[in-house]
Amino acid sequence: MTNPVENRLAELGLALPDSPAPQANYVPFVISGNLVFVSGQVSMDSDGFIKGVLGDTMSVEEGANAAKLCGLSLLAQVKSACEGDLSRLKRVVKLTGFVNSTSDFGDQPKVINGCSDLLVDVLGDAGRHSRSAVSAAALPFGVAVEIEGIFEIA
Repeated sequence: MTNPVENRLAELGLALPDSPAPQANYVPFVISGNLVFVSGQVSMDSDGFIKGVLGDTMSVEEGANAAKLCGLSLLAQVKSACEGDLSRLKRVVKLTGFVNSTSDFGDQPKVINGCSDLLVDVLGDAGRHSRSAVSAAALPFGVAVEIEGIFEIA
């Protein structure tokens, strides 16, 4: 049986990373009823952490790409929560995005759109969600973006 989420990722030329392991004393996700609460996923690529400060060392476009990669990590965690079966994912409920940015930077929503756009591109209407996008004076490991999410599963 083919999985529509995995098929759509392939159509977009994207692949899910391995589920990132926690870097401190927490679990990557918690399932409560039909909701999966995914811990904050930091901006990473195959070379490691994507570090930077929006409004200083990074552009909005670079930040949005970092957020997109956070979105792939979120989906990887949901896949783990669903024991490898992403067809169980019913919808994205809520995202909270943190942007490592200067005090005068105001485009946090444009940065977090990198993740939001990815989820809608992959999941269609099921990817539409409520959201917060906030500035942070610093994030773990100096990363540019961290995003946590709540997902509904079957």
